[in-house]
This record gives sequence, C-alpha cells and structure tokens, in this order.
Amino acid sequence: MRLKKTIIFLFLSSIYLFSFSQESVNVLPENGDSIQYKIDYLKKYFFENESWQITDSVFSRNIFELINFIEKQPVDSVLNELRIQKSDNEAKLVRSSQMVSDSLSIPGFIPYNEVHARKEEIRKSVAEEFMKNDLQVPVGLLIGIEEKVKQIPQEEGMRLFADSIYYLPDSLLFLDAIPDSMVQTAEDFQRILKLDSIRDVLVEKSRIRYNDSIVGAYRDSILFSYRNDALDNQVEIRLKRYTDSVKNNNNNLIKAYSEYVIREVNDSINYFLNDLIQYANLVDTVNINISNLFDESINIKLADNRQEFGRIWLKNEQNDSISILVSNVDKRGMKMLIDDNVTFSRTSQKQSKEFSISNLSPTANLGNVRERFKVETPWSIGGDGTIGLTQTYLSNWKKGGKSAVSMLLVLKGFANYSTLDNKIKWENSIEIRNGWLKPGGTDENGDHYESQKIDDKFELISRVGVSAFKKWYYSAEIDFQTQFINGYKYPTSINPDPISAFLAPAKTLFKLGLDYKPNSNLSVFLSPITSKTVFIRDTLKINKSNYNIPDGKRSLWVPGLNAEIRYKTDITQNISYETKYKMFMNYTNPFKKFDIDWENLVVMKVNDYINMRLMLHLVYDDDILFPVFDNEGNEISKKPKLQVKELITVGFSYKINKKVYKARAIN
Repeated sequence: MRLKKTIIFLFLSSIYLFSFSQESVNVLPENGDSIQYKIDYLKKYFFENESWQITDSVFSRNIFELINFIEKQPVDSVLNELRIQKSDNEAKLVRSSQMVSDSLSIPGFIPYNEVHARKEEIRKSVAEEFMKNDLQVPVGLLIGIEEKVKQIPQEEGMRLFADSIYYLPDSLLFLDAIPDSMVQTAEDFQRILKLDSIRDVLVEKSRIRYNDSIVGAYRDSILFSYRNDALDNQVEIRLKRYTDSVKNNNNNLIKAYSEYVIREVNDSINYFLNDLIQYANLVDTVNINISNLFDESINIKLADNRQEFGRIWLKNEQNDSISILVSNVDKRGMKMLIDDNVTFSRTSQKQSKEFSISNLSPTANLGNVRERFKVETPWSIGGDGTIGLTQTYLSNWKKGGKSAVSMLLVLKGFANYSTLDNKIKWENSIEIRNGWLKPGGTDENGDHYESQKIDDKFELISRVGVSAFKKWYYSAEIDFQTQFINGYKYPTSINPDPISAFLAPAKTLFKLGLDYKPNSNLSVFLSPITSKTVFIRDTLKINKSNYNIPDGKRSLWVPGLNAEIRYKTDITQNISYETKYKMFMNYTNPFKKFDIDWENLVVMKVNDYINMRLMLHLVYDDDILFPVFDNEGNEISKKPKLQVKELITVGFSYKINKKVYKARAIN
C-alpha cells in the first residue's frame, strides 16, 4: 500500500535529553539550560553578528529552517541535510582576525601606550649611545669649507673695527692731524711710526682670529648637522625594527586567538546541533493512515519514543480477507505481520489452466537484442600540481657559500571536450607557476637579505576546433599570459622600482588557422591570422618603453603569423618529455620582427607522489628591450635579447585525471 500523505515537519529542542518534556517543546528546564538559549546562540553567530562570515550558505539556510521549525513549523528535510553537512567537520563560521575587538585581553599583546613609551626609551637610549661614541665624519664634508665661508681679505682687516666687531685701544686710534707738540724729537717721530706698525699687527691678528672663528663655526654647524642626521637615521632604524616586531607579534597573537575562538564557536555549534537533532527525533510524530480496498482504515503514529499498534483487514475484489497487525519501528519506519488467526470470508473454486513449461523457453536469439543506450565521455578533466622545496644551511663553511631556502609551486589543469565522432574539439588549459628564493644571513648593514622571485607565470589557453579534413581542424584560440607578483632587478635596494607587475605586461594572442592533430600527443597549429596585444596596467610604476609601447599609449597591437608545436612522449615508464614551441612573425616588419617561446620539460617519476622536474625555457621577444651600456657603464641604447631560464626541482606531485560520463539514447 502506498502512503497517501506524510507530514515531514518536525519539532526540535533542548541540549540534554533529560531537560525536555515529551509533551511540549515550550517547557524550559529549571536550571536555565533551555531550548531558547540554544536558539539565541545560533542566531547570535549566524544572523545577528556581522563580524562572523558564513562559509556554507546551504548550512546557514538549514540552520534558519531549523530555528523556524522550532518557533513556527517543522521541516523534516532540514535534519537530513544537517546530518550530512555537519559530518564534514569543516568550520561553518569564520571571521577575519581584524574583527577581534578584545585584543587587549590577549596575553602577550602589546598595547599602543606601551609601544609609545618604548619608542621614547629607544630614542633616549640611542641618543645616549650616540653621544658616548666618536663619530667618524666623511672627509669630503670638510674639504674646501674655507672657500664656502665669506672671510675678510688681508687688505680689508679694518672693516672689523669699522663695523664695531673689534675695537682699537685709544692709544692706537688714528689721529686726523698729528699736533706739533707730539713730534718734538726724532724719537717722537719713530714712536708714531711704531704705533702704525703695532696697529697693523693688531688688525691682522684680529682678521685671522675672526676668519678662524667663522670657519670653525661653519665646521661645527656641519658636524652638528651630520651628527643629528646620523642620530635621526639610527633612531628611525631602531624604531622601525621595534614597530615591525610589535606588529608581527600582535598579528600572530590575534590570528592564533581568532582561530582558537573560531574552533570553540564551531565546536559549540556542533554540540548544540547534536542535542537539538536528537531531541527533534524523540518528540516529533508522523501520522500514517492505512486503507484497504473497501476504504476501511486505521491510523498509526510513527515516533521514536513510543510504540503504536493497529490491525487492518486486507481484502481483494472477492472480499477475501487477511488480518494484518501493523506497528511502528521508529519515526520513519513501520512493520506488518499477518495475524495468527487467518480468516477468509468466502471460499470458492479457483479456475486454472494447464500449460507446458517448455512453452516458456525463449525462441528468439538474445544476440539480436538492440543496444538502447551508449555511454559517452565528452569531457576529460584533470591536472597536476607540484611543489618543490630546497634548503641549504652553512655555518663556518671553509669553502664558502650562503644559506638559502627556495620554493617552486607549479599547478596545471585542463578541461577538454570532444564529440563522439571527433568532429568538434574544445581544449582548455591553465598553468600557474610561482617560485621564491630566500637567501640566509645578513648584508654589510646587518639587514637580512630580501626574498627574490625566481618564477612567476599565469597562462590561460582556450582552443576550439571543427573538423576540416582527415586530421586537420579549423581552429580558433585565445592565449592570455601575465604574472601575479612584482618583479625587480635584484637587489631591489639598487633599483627599487619594479620592472613587471600583475597585468603589466599582459599579453593576449587571438589566433585563427588550421590545427593538425594526428594523435593526442602531437599538435601543429598554423594561424596566418593572429592578433597580438601587449597591455600595461600601470604605466607610472612600470616602464612601458621596455616593452616597446609608444608614448601616450598603454598597449601595443600588432598583426602577424603564429606557428605552434606541442609534443609529449614517454621516454621510459617513469620518464616523460614535453615541449611547446611558439613562433610569432610581425606582419608590419616580416622576417625582421619575430618572437620565439620554447619550453622543454622532463619529468622523472620517483614514485606516485614524488618526482623531479627539469625545465629549460627560452624566450626571444622583439618587443621586450634591455639596456645596452658602454665601457663606462652609461646606457647608450636598448635592444631585445635571448632570455634563458632553467629550473631543476624535486618535490611532491599529485595528478588528477577524470572522465565525465553520460548515457545517450540510440535511435
């Protein structure tokens, strides 16, 4: 018998089984550990607190339905979905560490007032250390300071006395006229002449003393300025080192604290949900109505917490009857038993027909049965990822060298579509590479060496092909290439401006032509109609002249011819080789302007998860220019050069290769 109608809405409540009443979900326990408390807790984190972000919208919707069921009407499907979603043990609520409002209560967190006080201590400490130590002043600052100061020439010494900088004694003052009474004898005349000589000597000494004083004052001002600048620079270095350490310390503490709170909240949510789901299963019932052929019916309540029994007579058109005992198993199941006393209301002779079992033997050939469905695999999806790490540590190594840590991440993916008759092919691929090198130790200034980028690539290719003849396809392709991270000419302290960045440059090629594909390992693509666009997103930060982009523009567009070869093969069972060769010839200056991009990759498999990759990448782009210097180091021109990159990586690798199946009806 089919169930006519099943009510699938349930009641949920309570954290502990002993804290609820089987008669009503509105009865709250006396200790305050109530259903409403659990509901308010879920509402707080899922719907009322904007600092928490929900990672699973379906899970959030089911929580809402669960709360709505308790407060308004039951929804049975919520329980089934919650059981499945809760079992994956993923955090359903997360929040950014920036949303932590009680950071001052975190042990080890350094507040602003403490940072400010420590900065003042650093300033005083550096000033005291600075005053104790002798300062080595560059000799170049003191060379030629006599010429920089306006000194009094030898013949102009009297200006000092005329400007009242110095004063002559009364005995050496100049007289407008010498009285005859002062010159009576030859000794008087000699005495007057001697006064002139004494005055000249005094004036000259005063001039020299004045010049020495202003030169000394200028020298002292230079030393004072240099000392203050050096002090300010040292203070700034110490303050930056301290503030950076405080920032890293506080960020790490806040992040760890936020992750701890996230785990605690999600654990509490799962704990509460377990009790609420168990409570709902216990208190909810479903009424089932069972009818026989003559519309005689009984009603059975399906529930987990009590057992119901009922009896009904099953009848046929002749009114033959069998008594059936019906009882519930739980809220979602029931069982039927034939009653021990089986009663027939009427007995009659049944008509039968004799027949031969041999007539049941098949006469038709089963081999002629037609196939109704055929399985197709139009989509093939897969990819591989490799991460390699290299670490070198040297200490007291006589042969020399430098400690270093390097990392290279390579991610490749594809999604290819092909019809059953191979008339249409659609190939999509993506490649992401990123690698970094961190040298160990410190430079001559005591600073740690900066991280350097060794590889950075993002390439997305989509090609559509329609069968032309034999193994040839009319094809169209779009090829987009750029990088993620700023690139520098290391060390960056010499040239801090980046030479590349995200979408600077970004190269896009649109190709139309013929693709020769004799098998899945070889492709030869000739596209006489090709559009190449080089785009610079930020022309203020990136020098667009390095990419041959004209003034007043952010992009370069050129038409041309493109030739591309892709080939891969297995050299041995554990060694494979793959090569990609691309050549672009510029129609505006054919046979003189062209680009070459040639990648070679050898993969040697150690086991299913570890391999070694050897890559050689050669690039020649006529639009990428490099500076040319003369013997004295002056830039005299720019020209394109062959670019070479070689990488050897041993690391962890994981492959995915999946076919998507579908059934097609055969006419």
